[in-house]
Amino acid sequence: MEQVKENKMGTMPINRLLITMALPMVISMLVQSLYNIVDSVFVSRLSENALTAVSMAFPMQNLMISVGSGLGVGMNALLSRSLGQKNYKAANKVAMNGLFLEAIGCILFILIGIFFVKPFFAAQTNDAEIASLGVSYTQICLILSVGIFGQFTFERMLQSTGRTLYTMITQITGAVINIILDPIMIFGLLGMPKMGVAGAAVATVTGQIGAGILAYIMNIKCNPDVKLRFKGFRPEMSYIKTILAVGVPSIIMASVGSVMTFGMNIILGMYLASSTAVAVFGVYFKLNSFIFMPIFGLNNGMVPIVSYNYGARKKDRIVKTIRYSAIYAVSMMLIGIALFWLIPDKLLGLFNASPEMLGIGTWALRVISLSFAFAGVCIIFSSTFQALGHGFLSMFVSIVRQLVVLLPSAFILACLGGINAVWWSYPIAEIFSLAMSLICFRYLYNKIIKPLDLPVE
Repeated sequence: MEQVKENKMGTMPINRLLITMALPMVISMLVQSLYNIVDSVFVSRLSENALTAVSMAFPMQNLMISVGSGLGVGMNALLSRSLGQKNYKAANKVAMNGLFLEAIGCILFILIGIFFVKPFFAAQTNDAEIASLGVSYTQICLILSVGIFGQFTFERMLQSTGRTLYTMITQITGAVINIILDPIMIFGLLGMPKMGVAGAAVATVTGQIGAGILAYIMNIKCNPDVKLRFKGFRPEMSYIKTILAVGVPSIIMASVGSVMTFGMNIILGMYLASSTAVAVFGVYFKLNSFIFMPIFGLNNGMVPIVSYNYGARKKDRIVKTIRYSAIYAVSMMLIGIALFWLIPDKLLGLFNASPEMLGIGTWALRVISLSFAFAGVCIIFSSTFQALGHGFLSMFVSIVRQLVVLLPSAFILACLGGINAVWWSYPIAEIFSLAMSLICFRYLYNKIIKPLDLPVE
């Protein structure tokens, strides 16, 4: 039977396997980051206040993505490990319980969208127009979040079984829908009403719903390793706990980024009283996604390989996967540094930047980009911790980096040197993160990876 054949993750040469697994994800992530940028490019044509409103929405959007992605990471790691152990019955149960958890996450954010978005914006700005635009945009993204949670669930199932080409197709489909609908919805083209910032949100959720439906269909039609059986399904706490053991640290780790961004928005917008600096910070996140998203795509290809070979007790394949991933990640980050140093004005010009925004943003992009090379290695280590079932180490490093080092140093630098100094908090935090990641990896290597060479008792 086909089901008992060795999966390619246990046999194919590592470099070719990593490229085969990761390249479709890298391409799809590049398209994802492109539509994130295009989204804000169109919004910036409305006004700087509109761009600032979307920038202030980012922490809440990121929190939602963190929950969906984190649950997907937990499901992905356990599903790949079950397949590596040839336990196909367990793999099917992991998939169904992962889907159940993602549905709960979706319901949670629908409730947040209804009840908590207005106070969220009131804490960041005193400008009524920015707050009103931001509330409209964010509520649509949260209340119609079924698409993004479905997308995370079904794409992770495809990734876990090595079918990343299909996830590239689903993600590109969602991105193309978004890019096409953005100008139509925002500016009222082809007979549609002009919806402004709300139109950007409608385009986003429509693309997510389309991608989620397509990913579900591809699992049913093209993924024989996982069987989704809804009839008679009952949540099983043993699988839920195992998924959450990896997923919750990943959620917290990513959610910490939302807290950090929220804190930075307060420092820039309330303490330094510069809505332009908030807009710059938002633009930075859109631009950095073009550098970081491909590395996250690389991670999506790397994690199931490490998890599978951990389940199969193949130490050399784990080590080689980590090594190649780190080399590719740092190489991509060096390209990002070059772009941010050589053409920061051109990048900011995409967002209709005013002279003040150019002045603040050029310096900000150059300084923050100095942290990229360190970040590339840290991201690979973080994904390794998750793939081995020790997501709490990733969570620890992320919390220290963003809440213990980055935010306090940003506030201190803002007090001492103003807007131009605050950006140095990023390189400072990333150096701390690299040191902690190296210590944690050495601990895990000696405890988990190295003993895989020993015979099983």
